[in-house]
Amino acid sequence: MPKASNESGGLDPLVWKITAVAVLGSFLAQLDATVVNVSLSSLAVDLHSSLTAIQWVTSGYLLALALMLPLNGWLVERIGAKSLYLWCFSVFTLSSALCGLAWSANSLIAFRILQGMSGGLMAPMTQMMMARVAGKHMARLMGYAAVPILMGPILGPVIAGAILQHASWRWLFLVNLPVGVLAIVLAVLFLPNDREETRSRELDLPGFALLSPGLVLFLYGSDHLGKRTGLTTLLISIVLFAAFFRMAIRKGDKALIDLKLFKRKTFSASATTQFMSNGISFAGQMLIPIYLIRACGQSPSATGWLLAPLGVGMICSYPWIGALTQRFGIRRVSAGGALLAFAATLPFIWLASHGLVLTVLACALFVRGIGLSAVGIPSISAAYASVRKQDLPMATTSLNIVQRLGGPTLTTLCATFLGWRLGLAESSVSPSNAFTDAFRLLCGLHAFLFATALRLPLSLDKGTEGHLPEESPALLEMMSD
Repeated sequence: MPKASNESGGLDPLVWKITAVAVLGSFLAQLDATVVNVSLSSLAVDLHSSLTAIQWVTSGYLLALALMLPLNGWLVERIGAKSLYLWCFSVFTLSSALCGLAWSANSLIAFRILQGMSGGLMAPMTQMMMARVAGKHMARLMGYAAVPILMGPILGPVIAGAILQHASWRWLFLVNLPVGVLAIVLAVLFLPNDREETRSRELDLPGFALLSPGLVLFLYGSDHLGKRTGLTTLLISIVLFAAFFRMAIRKGDKALIDLKLFKRKTFSASATTQFMSNGISFAGQMLIPIYLIRACGQSPSATGWLLAPLGVGMICSYPWIGALTQRFGIRRVSAGGALLAFAATLPFIWLASHGLVLTVLACALFVRGIGLSAVGIPSISAAYASVRKQDLPMATTSLNIVQRLGGPTLTTLCATFLGWRLGLAESSVSPSNAFTDAFRLLCGLHAFLFATALRLPLSLDKGTEGHLPEESPALLEMMSD
């Protein structure tokens, strides 16, 4: 395992190489999750399918990704991070080629599901591989690594539009081949061999049979809550989650997800902060566009440009988060970011009741992007610093599941509340008051995020009680490598 720092105090070059390999995989998975969205109409025409059916090219990918996510920790422990990454990227690249060669809508959906399954196993690998080598520089490293990953969803529609204008839709998938081959070669060259760290652990099949379908049904139900099937699948997912938690508590460390991790004060505080941060981000991305289109009369294309300051704020601030965390500490940066995001969301209450002012909107979105970016990285760093090195795969899987649940949970909450208020607007409440109340709810969630961030440790060098935990956490082991 490489040292995080060289003698001059900078990051070891091999750490940057490992991070580049890890980020490349995450970037490609994020890019592929969004690149198809703008091409659904073209796919429906060329493959003689309806838009409802071809939508599963996107939905099938995302649901398959969620289905495989719980297996990540067990597979890393079983075959090692390097082997798993190579297998996943190979399958991802092969399935990209198959998508490009698809002969029908059904074949394309099947190959996209295969692609999503490999992407689901690959998604948490970025954080875990960085946590293994970054040591006390985790926040700094993630600040730089987050920028290209964040660019994936932004560049996806742009790249797709350019391809569809000049070439066949098949190149949406075939362009992955050279990038995939490059990533596989770099992974072979730079990723450290960790086979000696593997351990044989029996797969918790009953747990997998409960948790994975529960995740898929929860995501599907949250996205289709307005339909009877959506509500039914959501209720079934809650039952599956409850059964899984009951079984996991009984099995302890033999469960698919070791719930004892959440008994640690720092890890539970980090997980709660991640859940709220991801959920608030997705809820805002749902509420603000609906407000601009429905209440302000903006077109969808104009709304996309009006939302740009949010992404700009995130991209501009991410590289600085690591340095700020090292100087001021985890709790101050994360709580400060939460407070800044809360302050930047308050103007939306005023906008909803007084009308759209573009300068206020742009400034609020930019500052909100800065605030949200300052919450996540310090809290993730604290989570990884609080667990033992051998528990990193399990911790990575747990955090990624919590993050994925946060988005649909809080988005569904805000969407349901807004729908209820808009329903009242048809009789006694004006639409502006409905959006005002929805933004007040979002501000309340921001306030709760601030409260959870205050539970984080002050710094990486000190645990929740002012010292490193006695169980020799991953941070201490990596710093002493």
